[in-house]
Amino acid sequence: MGDMNHFSFGWLTPVISYVMACVGSALGLRCTVRALAATGSARRNWLVTGAVAIGSGIWTMHFVAMLGFSVSGTELRYDVPLTVLSLVVAMLVTGLGVFAVGYGRHRSRSLAVGGLTTGVGVACMHYLGMAALRLHGSVGYDPPLVVLSVLIAVVAATAALWAALTVRGGAAAAGASLVMGVAVSSMHYTGMAAVHIRMDPARAALGGATAMQFIFPLAVGLGSFLFLTSAFVALSPTARERAAYASADGLRGDPASV
Repeated sequence: MGDMNHFSFGWLTPVISYVMACVGSALGLRCTVRALAATGSARRNWLVTGAVAIGSGIWTMHFVAMLGFSVSGTELRYDVPLTVLSLVVAMLVTGLGVFAVGYGRHRSRSLAVGGLTTGVGVACMHYLGMAALRLHGSVGYDPPLVVLSVLIAVVAATAALWAALTVRGGAAAAGASLVMGVAVSSMHYTGMAAVHIRMDPARAALGGATAMQFIFPLAVGLGSFLFLTSAFVALSPTARERAAYASADGLRGDPASV
């Protein structure tokens, strides 16, 4: 068995990964709320942006946390195509969740479907990302902890969607994103607690790329995208604000109002 360390850089990687999960969640949930106030292509565009944000956030969280993961006696590498696929899956599956909320006619059913799908998306991304791991040994899992990790993701994702869509105000949005960040982080470390590694005495050359060669640059790029998009969404007017602007412009242009 290989000795695992999840905190090779201390609390740096867990804290940064949690922040990234919260940023992606806050942006994604905010876009979902904006979508419900829009119609036509605007609603679709907001939902797509939300799915990309949540997917990017949970992927970045996972692999930033994995920068602090090490196993004694072996180096770690990552299969590049599988790693990219885990990012695509995260965006697509969470996209199904936010679209279920955005276009569902019954709120309770939409939240249930959206939370289930988003939670499963988080889990799929995690375990697909772990399948991309290459080391001198084999990775196994404790099934009860795997099931628990998926349940944590589903329950917390559902709670975050409910909070974002039900409770109004900036504090509610911040609280929902913190809950979603807890969901992703808790799911990750519960899933990692399920891992056991059996070392292989053979020392064949490992394929794939190291974390610093591939994971770190991509995580930095996605993190920059999330922060910039968050600033854009925060500064862009809501549907209610645009209506107020249009009403004010109409009053200014109406001679009777002068």
